[in-house]
Amino acid sequence: MKTWHKIAIGAGVVVMAGGIVLFSVKQANKGVVTVQTSKVGTQDLVSLVTASGEVKPTTYTNVTAQGFGRITDIVVKEGAHIKKGDVLLTQENVQANADVQAQSAATTSSEAGAEAAEASYKAAQADLLSQQANLEKAKLDYDRGQGLYKDGLIPKQDFDQRKTSYDGAVASVESAKARVLSLKAQLDQTRSQINQNKAVLVRAKDVLRKTTYTSPINGIVSYLPVRVGEYVVPGIQNSNGSFLMTLSDMSVVTSEVKVDETDIVNVKMGQDADVTIDAVPGKVFKGKVTEIGSQAILRSSGLATTQSTTSTQEAKDFKVVITLDHPPDNLRPGLSTTAKIKTAERKAVIAVPIQALAVRTRKDLEEAAKQAKKNSESGVTLAAPPPPAPGDPKKDEVQGVFLVRGKKAVFTPVETGITGVTDIEIKNGLKSGDEIVTGSYKALRTLKPEAAVKVDNSAPKKAEDQQS
Repeated sequence: MKTWHKIAIGAGVVVMAGGIVLFSVKQANKGVVTVQTSKVGTQDLVSLVTASGEVKPTTYTNVTAQGFGRITDIVVKEGAHIKKGDVLLTQENVQANADVQAQSAATTSSEAGAEAAEASYKAAQADLLSQQANLEKAKLDYDRGQGLYKDGLIPKQDFDQRKTSYDGAVASVESAKARVLSLKAQLDQTRSQINQNKAVLVRAKDVLRKTTYTSPINGIVSYLPVRVGEYVVPGIQNSNGSFLMTLSDMSVVTSEVKVDETDIVNVKMGQDADVTIDAVPGKVFKGKVTEIGSQAILRSSGLATTQSTTSTQEAKDFKVVITLDHPPDNLRPGLSTTAKIKTAERKAVIAVPIQALAVRTRKDLEEAAKQAKKNSESGVTLAAPPPPAPGDPKKDEVQGVFLVRGKKAVFTPVETGITGVTDIEIKNGLKSGDEIVTGSYKALRTLKPEAAVKVDNSAPKKAEDQQS
């Protein structure tokens, strides 16, 4: 046999042996899923609800026009610190000032008239007393004259004169009484007129006072859109008055955020929160939940659901107010904020990465157990059946993780607790030290219960475009 024949035969044997080896390896790895794993351990977990919103003061007021007129002076500037009672701006007051002066004069005149009426009334009362005294004297003379006339001691002419004097005194008293009543009525009318004039004067002074706007609170001028010379009008019925400025008390500052409807059930009064403000980077401010809205707000329009005339299935939020413990002095209303509300906290609990959780139907688990039993008897690995179609009565989902036992992934149901940022609490089903499947996402999504696995925890290779 020639040498090249021997070489060819040897090469063929080597190739055949290599093919047999590759086929054996391929057959051995058929159906094996490459996964990443990690050991179960304990850790501290904090459940957070994250929401965004803006800075708002607890106390603020929108100053609107209180009367018609032109702005003549603006004393403050936007961002200025003000105290309660400080003058903010003034409005033209020529007409209002004239009304006050005219009404003051009318009030003074009516008060003088009242004094005159009171003097006349007192004079009439004195005259009445005088007439009553005259009546008493005339009555005594008349009574005495009656006795003397009966005894024939005086002539009838003298008696008639006494009677006439008595009747005249009675009439004078009645006249004096009527005059007293008339002057008292005039005095009461004059006093009522004084009260009326004083009331009108108070109104005129109020109109004049409203031409000078003062601050009702301590704080800052957070918004000032008007300018000197602009005309303003007050609000009437369904129309708002001219908006002048916004005053904010920044001594107590809140972050008003919108929490998704799926998270609001976990938010409670008094819970701690960490608030970050975009305008103050690198700092975290502590706060507490002090208000939770009870009315859902439509995310697209910002209106409460009760204000919407049509039903909708769009996403909804709830207002949550977080009061900051120590707000900085340079905060301004409207700054964007992000709040992380601590809704729950657990110490030293068993936790696994959230991506390690998987959901399988009970039918899948039952059929996987049957298939594993058959495979153990026949030594053949078969594919697990597809998940049941919608409406299948056996579709009963079970939440769990895949434990690595030997070289197989065993699905183990678990009971979960609170959810942290990347991990979730496991109440039942696992113990510290267990090895579970944590990746890849594709492997976990398609991994069958009792499937053969190969553990590869090496760092994934970067794609060529990422390396470049």
